[in-house]
Amino acid sequence: QVRLVESGGGSVQPGGSLRLSCAASEDTVSLHCMGWFRQAPGKEREGVAAIYTAGVATKYADSVKGRFTISRDSTKNTVYLQMDSLKPEDTSMYYCTWGRRGSWYPGTACSDDSAYWGQGTQVTVSS
Repeated sequence: QVRLVESGGGSVQPGGSLRLSCAASEDTVSLHCMGWFRQAPGKEREGVAAIYTAGVATKYADSVKGRFTISRDSTKNTVYLQMDSLKPEDTSMYYCTWGRRGSWYPGTACSDDSAYWGQGTQVTVSS
């Protein structure tokens, strides 16, 4: 099973930026979908972004369009989430996820099976 390790979370002021990274334990070329979702305490999971085979197609939640950018580096088996113009409502635990299908899951981006998720990294946006 592919293992995912997230990094890059932290605390930032509103309007600031962070870049999350997700390193996969094996070649990501065969992973049709890699993405991110988030969940804050007391709130439902929200799919944030996904990138599909060869990095040609992407999908974003309406709440982050124009502010977040997902990308992948297949040579490093890594997917990134560049987060700009951060808002307090972006505060959440962010999870990396992968899937073998090119489907969008509104709550979890690439898969609704927790075996396909990383452990998460915390992002806090506060002044």
